[in-house]
Amino acid sequence: METKAPRITHAERMIDAASGVTKGDLATYYATVAPLIIPHLKGRPVALVRAPEGVGGELFFQKHAQHSDIAGIKLLDPALDPGHEPLLQIDTAQALIGAAQYNTIELHTWNATSRALGKPDRMTFDLDPGEGVDWQQIQEAALLVHVLLDELGLPSFLKTSGGKGLHVVVPLRRELGWDEVRGFSRAIVEHLARIVPDRFVAKSGPRNRVGKIFADYLRNGFGATTASAWSARARPGMGVSVPLAWEELPDLGSAAHWTVATIAERVSVGNTPWDAMESSRTGLRAAMEMLGYMPS
Repeated sequence: METKAPRITHAERMIDAASGVTKGDLATYYATVAPLIIPHLKGRPVALVRAPEGVGGELFFQKHAQHSDIAGIKLLDPALDPGHEPLLQIDTAQALIGAAQYNTIELHTWNATSRALGKPDRMTFDLDPGEGVDWQQIQEAALLVHVLLDELGLPSFLKTSGGKGLHVVVPLRRELGWDEVRGFSRAIVEHLARIVPDRFVAKSGPRNRVGKIFADYLRNGFGATTASAWSARARPGMGVSVPLAWEELPDLGSAAHWTVATIAERVSVGNTPWDAMESSRTGLRAAMEMLGYMPS
């Protein structure tokens, strides 16, 4: 028996003046892409970016239950994140639409599943452009990251961020802990900053990356999250994070190439560009040795 989807109240309320998207439009978007986004959310802790006042208003980043009563959402064992309210998990379309009813725009996931929270199953690089970096430079930076990862024997997958940059994801076998994965991701970014210093910087912060790109490795620590594939973004225009084939990168117009309003043309492609994700999982030890990295 199917559970009835939550009713959307104030569906007419404007969320984004730039695109004209209403709360009802966003709920319809998530209902449409539910079969595509649920595989990325299912079985993982999720953080919600809620925007009660819409894009441009105050945003609330919610990782824990905090007494919210979202229809269908799963509350995880508090022992997974001691000292906090339970982490959240969205496994169904009902919970997804329930989150939209609670003014959620963005959905961010951990780099590990709830059942094996101590061992990440992916490594993520968020290519975050500084002031003065144009789109072509971001495209070229993504290709440079792709080439380096290939040389290290690490398969990588690409998606738009829906915001300003691109996300590169390396699927991992569950062998190492958070500190090892985060430490090695930092070593990769520092290597990039050494060999291509005019393009990359290894320090976060706007002043450090003027004219350059910070390949954000901080997304690989315990509790860190990244916008899920098919998540809308709480930015003017409401871009969407969409899985890509590397061959599509040159024809991409921006990190928000697809938006909530224009996503229909992409739905038929779906998650196909990431079909090989599961079969591509690899360990990091050989790559660590090749880069000369010794875990501390």
